[in-house]
Amino acid sequence: MSDGNGMTMPPAISTDGSSRRVRLMLWTLMAVYILNFLDRQIVNILAEPIKNDLQLSDTAIGLMTGLAFALFYSILGIPIARWADKPSSNRASLISIALAIWSGMTVLCGLTQNFGQLLAARIGVGVGEAGCTPAAFSLIADSVPPEKRSSAVSFYGLGLPIGSLLGLAIGGTLADAFGWRVAFMIVGVPGIVMALIVPKLIRDPRFGGQMSAYAVQRPPALPATEALREIFSSRAFLLLALAASITGFLAFGKGVWVVILFIRSHGLSPGETGLLLGIMMGLASMVGIWLGGMLADRFGQRDKRHILTGPAVGMAIATPFLFMGYWVTDWRLSIALLILPTALNSVYYGPTFACVQGLVRPEARAMASAVMLFAQNLIGLGLGPLFFGMLSDAFRPMAGEDSVRWVLYGAAWLGLVPAILFWRASLRLNAELKSG
Repeated sequence: MSDGNGMTMPPAISTDGSSRRVRLMLWTLMAVYILNFLDRQIVNILAEPIKNDLQLSDTAIGLMTGLAFALFYSILGIPIARWADKPSSNRASLISIALAIWSGMTVLCGLTQNFGQLLAARIGVGVGEAGCTPAAFSLIADSVPPEKRSSAVSFYGLGLPIGSLLGLAIGGTLADAFGWRVAFMIVGVPGIVMALIVPKLIRDPRFGGQMSAYAVQRPPALPATEALREIFSSRAFLLLALAASITGFLAFGKGVWVVILFIRSHGLSPGETGLLLGIMMGLASMVGIWLGGMLADRFGQRDKRHILTGPAVGMAIATPFLFMGYWVTDWRLSIALLILPTALNSVYYGPTFACVQGLVRPEARAMASAVMLFAQNLIGLGLGPLFFGMLSDAFRPMAGEDSVRWVLYGAAWLGLVPAILFWRASLRLNAELKSG
């Protein structure tokens, strides 16, 4: 939504005065998510300097940027989500504590002296970040009506491209000027400060924070087995989880290795790559995420199937543009070709996670988000960068420095798979989406 001056705003929630508190909650959650992805994604622009400094293989880089983080992030997300679903749990406090942990561990990344220490610190970042998104989605779903939920989730999701943009741009600039260790330390400090004020900006509606007319007292959280049974009984959820997992596998893999492609094959420095990719791809992702939520809310009211039409069509159109962007040898043309598919591949975020909130009862929402994030991050973030790195090492004897380019060719065409899965999931929405 726009304020009339081109500024993206949270969706209108209600007509009473409490809507101001909902907007403050959404702005605060988006700011936290910006720091979430800033600390998570900065390692991508620092990967090549770390590789050269510590003498690592591409497989080791894939392990550090992907699996080491994602394994703990994904596994811990489930019990943390169970805690967030309890009526006695304060989700604002949970997010604040999680923010302090992952920001502190990011600072520690800059103090490491070898690969083992860096790997352990990145695991710590994953442990902290596991407490953020399931609780945030649960807060949003309890405060925003279903017809506005895709837009609200998309507004929160803008933190992803903004954080990634800042991670690439700031991280690359700091790495060029001061080295990768200083870059880690500097970007971790704002999160520690932000953690102190989050509880004053967000009031969980469970504890008197009546943020909107929609926020009501919810039943106790379902027992874990009952919640999981309800989640996995939904065919739409299973198709969405598979589609999001493959999307994450490709997105996180490309996120690491397209940066390395521009440094290694196009000859740009980390600072140049961070600024160019961060600004262009970050802005494209912001447009895609905002567009996805807006289209889903507008056309989904007519037919629920159209909530997922944008992700399905967008990913199909993006495929040939991605391939051409990786194939051309001029870095300027490459960036130009990658802008449209980056936007189209970001359309899925709001519609997907809004559907997840609507496919289960309110008392299982955080658990449903955690299960989705478990699948997406363990498969996507955990295996994407690692698998891409292993393939790059395998192709190196034949392709030399272009081994990364070869891997990205295949990743481009695999984008057709989640496009088909999103379309199949859309066919189930009229029957399975709940009204509350």
